[in-house]
Amino acid sequence: MSSSAAAALPQIIQGGMGVGVSNWVLAGRVAACGQLGVVSGTAVERVLACRLQAGDPDGAMRRALAAFPDQAVASRILNAWFRPEGLPAPGEYKPVPLFSQTPSRALLELTVCGSFVEVWLAKQQAQDGGAVGINLLEKIRLPTLPTLYGALLAGVDAVLMGAGIPREIPAHITRLSAHEASSLRIPVEGGDTVESRFDPADLLTVKPTITRPAFLAVISSDVLAVSLARSGGIDGFIVEGPTAGGHNAPPRGGAADAKGTPIYGPRDVPDLKRIAALNLPFWLAGGKATHEAFREALATGAHGVQIGTAFAFCEESGMIPEVRAMARSQPGGAPVVTDGRASPTGFPFKVVAAAGSEGGRDPDLRERRTCTLGYLREAYAREDQTVGWRCPSEPVEQWSAKGGDPTAATGRRCVCNGLMATIGHPHANRDGSLELPLITAGDDLVGIDRFGKRYHADEVIDLVLGRVTHAVV
Repeated sequence: MSSSAAAALPQIIQGGMGVGVSNWVLAGRVAACGQLGVVSGTAVERVLACRLQAGDPDGAMRRALAAFPDQAVASRILNAWFRPEGLPAPGEYKPVPLFSQTPSRALLELTVCGSFVEVWLAKQQAQDGGAVGINLLEKIRLPTLPTLYGALLAGVDAVLMGAGIPREIPAHITRLSAHEASSLRIPVEGGDTVESRFDPADLLTVKPTITRPAFLAVISSDVLAVSLARSGGIDGFIVEGPTAGGHNAPPRGGAADAKGTPIYGPRDVPDLKRIAALNLPFWLAGGKATHEAFREALATGAHGVQIGTAFAFCEESGMIPEVRAMARSQPGGAPVVTDGRASPTGFPFKVVAAAGSEGGRDPDLRERRTCTLGYLREAYAREDQTVGWRCPSEPVEQWSAKGGDPTAATGRRCVCNGLMATIGHPHANRDGSLELPLITAGDDLVGIDRFGKRYHADEVIDLVLGRVTHAVV
């Protein structure tokens, strides 16, 4: 898809909130309303495995797998993960293998199918050709290629990627769209870069026709926009400010207050005129879920806006009702903190400080530190120069034994486990307790009450587009 085709994408993009908050139900509903629905591409293999182990009560996972191009692959997934009777006890999921630079065929198949399922179901719900995208994080590189391929097989219309500089991704999309092998470089701390290779021919015996989707880079800087545009393959941009939820770009110069909260200044405000001069469509993100903000975005030359928080708390999102209520437990919503230490990625991360959630407790309680899902691990060179994996959110003694700086582990939270709990798949700890949910939201959570206590995705769209002047409470 060219930049001109990308310009035909809708004015509202629903944010790709992981893990599984932007699920197929939400994305399909937004697409059915004529906007771009986006599924989260983070941990898709684990989400599929959890849903199947929980019994797939509505049959949606099995329905989507029945449409997968290679039924031998789909059958292996069902045989390995489907439990008709559901979980033996809350949180007792069979573990999904962790990714490395040489993942097993079974893990690759599960990842391709997980991505296919989300996109296929969203597009089925959208009907009438509604546009569906998938959001991935540059920082989580190991599952990227099989996740992309599964989405391509399902006919995804757009790929969105942030949390880094996704310069290589357009070329990978082009190769995978032609069912060609591709290799993604994995940086290794203290060693040489390694490559993670993915070849569709190793998994599938069929090659259905794939239409290349648009690629939208999520950025916060006009300098990065210019650089990416020059590198080619970019069809548009989502310009995200520090008020947006999830991971934020760090402030230029690394300024922070005494608590480690990032301090943003004039240097962190992108030059929108410079971005507009690139003649590529762009959308503004971060606190844009009002008609006034939408009109202001259009006045800058933006094609439209991306909205996350308002969709995250609507009835169609993957965030379970108990967690939504937890985040909205105070008038106007629980406080949102931009925590410069919470995420193992090193990027500032928005955390909702709600009682009963991961954001409402001390992150340095060592007995609760864990790293069982491993998406944010980093590769490092062992003394024998083989590649090892570590995460600053794992127990400090384990992190230190792998050569990690103990001070780098201070204040880190297990983002992976917490986000899985947020969508209703908490994993059991050794003491029998369940992982607490970790809620992320943008600063816009403070005004979420304007949509009422319960609202739907179409109500957000109507309000932003000015079809209604106030939400129905």
